[in-house]
Amino acid sequence: MIQSSAEVESLARIVDDNGGIYFVPAFSGLFAPHWRSDARGVIVGLTRYINKGHIARATLEATAYQTREVLDAMQKDSNVLLKALKVDGGMVFNELLMQFQADVLNVPVIRPKVTETTALGAAYAAGLACGFWQNLDDLRDNWQVDKNWEPRMDDATRAGLYRGWQKAVHRSLNWID
Repeated sequence: MIQSSAEVESLARIVDDNGGIYFVPAFSGLFAPHWRSDARGVIVGLTRYINKGHIARATLEATAYQTREVLDAMQKDSNVLLKALKVDGGMVFNELLMQFQADVLNVPVIRPKVTETTALGAAYAAGLACGFWQNLDDLRDNWQVDKNWEPRMDDATRAGLYRGWQKAVHRSLNWID
């Protein structure tokens, strides 16, 4: 369907929604917060109406749902409410995904100017160690926002879509005896 990951967003944009399908990428089981090795990847809700745009969109949405699951578990364990999500890595350039992530979490999603923060963190640690930066405030002052996405989805739509995701996850379980 696609030749490179850069094509996914444009393919997903040919449709207005996921068409009622969900993709659960449990290729080696489900990890946090489920920890189920018996799960396997599934695409559920297929009809003859579904096209490759719906599949691309459901694939992007799966990333946002998996992030929500982990953040919900963290919130439950810590009793700390998420106020915003700062993102990094290659997928942060997918505008559709970042907006959907903000919508699913119902918090702003913030992309920094430097999106490879693992490498940046190593550079910051080295800079602190050799005295290039004096303290953590110097690092905070160096961090800059590139783009924000604000949630736009209404609560009922958010809840309905997430219920669909949870049903799909349930369908992925018990494939391995």
